[in-house]
Amino acid sequence: MTSAVFAVPPDGAPIGDEGAALDVVGDAFGAEAEIVSIPVARLSPEFFRLSSGVAGAVVQKFVTYRLRLVVVGDPAHHGPTSGPVEDWMREANSGRQLWFVADDAELARRLDAEG
Repeated sequence: MTSAVFAVPPDGAPIGDEGAALDVVGDAFGAEAEIVSIPVARLSPEFFRLSSGVAGAVVQKFVTYRLRLVVVGDPAHHGPTSGPVEDWMREANSGRQLWFVADDAELARRLDAEG
């Protein structure tokens, strides 16, 4: 059984705080989705600066509402990522709640592999 995915449009206001994350959560619930895919370009640059706390606040909203979050695209869009960010992304990809994928095709492959 394939999980329903709500794909956030690539154009729009940056998602960089709890309020913006809640707006996406509401849209996902309206679409009866279990997974939300967000283009990396829609995330504020602070999302990839772990010390800012933005990533934690945004991801926590999705966890609270039992939605899986997938970030689609290259985080280098916002500039070079540091070792801790790379470590966090690698660790997240080993779980189910938060994934970082290169593109929609990679997301589809990962979801297919889950069965």
